[in-house]
Amino acid sequence: MNYSEDGKQYHINLKQGDVGEYVILPGDPKRCAKIAQYFENPVLVADNREYVTYTGYVDGTKVSVTSTGIGGASASIAMEELVKIGAKYFIRVGTCGGIQTDVKGGDLVIATGAIRMEGTSKEYAPIEFPAVADFDIVNALVKASKNLGFTSHIGVVQCKDAFYGQHEPETKPVSYELINKWEAWKRLGCLASEMESAALFIVASYLKVKVGSVFLTVANQEREKAGLENPIVHDTEKAIKTAIEAIKILKDK
Repeated sequence: MNYSEDGKQYHINLKQGDVGEYVILPGDPKRCAKIAQYFENPVLVADNREYVTYTGYVDGTKVSVTSTGIGGASASIAMEELVKIGAKYFIRVGTCGGIQTDVKGGDLVIATGAIRMEGTSKEYAPIEFPAVADFDIVNALVKASKNLGFTSHIGVVQCKDAFYGQHEPETKPVSYELINKWEAWKRLGCLASEMESAALFIVASYLKVKVGSVFLTVANQEREKAGLENPIVHDTEKAIKTAIEAIKILKDK
């Protein structure tokens, strides 16, 4: 269903032809202009709610960047509407907090799968269905990070809906569940925590499109607890460059 009279999707305010088949998905709308600087001839094509979109070219291939806001609910809306107007390949570029102590601030994390500790994906698939990234996109992101000489960790991430449920779990009425499950994720080797990939992976499975995720690790609360050096890094440049390089690898396959 299209709720707009002019052919544009209701939330992202875009129509067929406005975006390329490859779309980068940051959360923060302000990050879109930064990512678009890596495009040839970038054009701002829409700015509606949390959804800002630029379209341009990478080595002659039409690509776009669309912000999704925070969390799986708004990210799923972006993916649903982008697919309706022709997008096929997605790379989420975002930030995360490290869980394993070898994941330091400034490192990249490339997700192979996501723990579905959020609500959006449950409205698409039974909880038994796994949230996994596309194999080709994961491989392209891994190759891209190696080509660029960046330190990256490849594995499972945890997705949540409540940011402060992670950072202040002891203050929440369900602290017993949050703290116990966090310990489980640590023991299972989960690399980092973020907020969108589980929903994106599940929605992509349903829509038969491809998606992967690369994150900048901002910091690691487990390193701080252990008395280890805990660098805090906010510059997402390495994650952005990795996504751009991955698109170059994918389009030439």
